[in-house]
Amino acid sequence: MSYTVPVPAAGPSAQPLANPVTVVSPQFHAPYPVDLVITEKMMSLKEGTFTVSDVNGNLMFKIKGSLFSLHDRRVLVDGADTPILSFRQKILTAHRRWHVYRGESSEAKDLLFTAKKSSFFQLKTELDVFLAANTKEEQYDFKVKGSWGERSCTIYTGDNTIIAQMHKKHDVKSVLFGRDAFGVTVYPHVDYAFIVAVVVILHEINMDRSGED
Repeated sequence: MSYTVPVPAAGPSAQPLANPVTVVSPQFHAPYPVDLVITEKMMSLKEGTFTVSDVNGNLMFKIKGSLFSLHDRRVLVDGADTPILSFRQKILTAHRRWHVYRGESSEAKDLLFTAKKSSFFQLKTELDVFLAANTKEEQYDFKVKGSWGERSCTIYTGDNTIIAQMHKKHDVKSVLFGRDAFGVTVYPHVDYAFIVAVVVILHEINMDRSGED
């Protein structure tokens, strides 16, 4: 199985972490900051809610989901359509909880992490992420803070170390084709497939008015 190797980021300065962050796989690490460009396909009801590319336009990931599973299931695939992660929403929960599994699985043994809104009422975007082993959830493993509306969010570890940052991107293609494009800078030695997965959940929660900040 082969993956596109991201090019070094041209975005914010980011220092390597003392301990690498691995949730999906160490093959999604890079020794330098990685800039990803996420392009949302507006008003799309078919497969491919959005795509993830490197700064040179090389496709890295896609989000797939059918018309009949818009709000409860998504699959993250690589450029060759190989499933990397599956996302399932737990229905009828006030905090909009999502479960993320390895591959196309939905079995407990393949659960990697869950994510939910930090509180029911939010003025700003805030998301708590819990690794599968953290069953008590007394303390989050990762935290997202910021404003989804402005595409300005920061992802932290449980000890408040920044591991990724989102920022709005404007270009001619976005304006002409009505697409929403934004960037994510992933810090060195941070699992960028995991970061993309967290952004997918942010996107899904905020697609619904009940989940907006």
